[in-house]
Amino acid sequence: MYREIVRCPFCSADDDRVVDSRLAEDGVAIRRRRECANCAQRYTTFERIEEIGLYVIKRSGDREPFAREKILSGVRSAAKNRPVDDEVLEGVAVGVEESMRLLNRDVTSEEVGMATLEVLREIDDVVYVRFASVYKGFEGTEDFAREIGMLVKTTAPKYRG
Repeated sequence: MYREIVRCPFCSADDDRVVDSRLAEDGVAIRRRRECANCAQRYTTFERIEEIGLYVIKRSGDREPFAREKILSGVRSAAKNRPVDDEVLEGVAVGVEESMRLLNRDVTSEEVGMATLEVLREIDDVVYVRFASVYKGFEGTEDFAREIGMLVKTTAPKYRG
């Protein structure tokens, strides 16, 4: 059995015993109280699962670590002066990150952007169009009109007369 060596912070001995273990940080970590066999001092260690890094492949081909802050910054800009709580926007960023992690691979910036747009469509039409205008690089009013037309087309009930 493999055992990671933990050195006592007081005397640097590597012989200890665990006297107590319990879940910490809402079950994300294990807190262990240890007692040094050499000097009898007690100390605490934490054991956590190391998260696998999530990387985004940019349009340029560059690969960079996923940054939830970038999504949050973008949706906050799009939601400026709109009746959308900051907690909702933080939820958007967390939800997009979780959905990208579930793919269990590197993701493209396009996948991140489209996932963000899907969530924003359900929250606020204006925020959606503002975000889309930056993400999709709108160049004129016809781009806005096309996007709004697609938004109305997918959300309005069909009239049957």
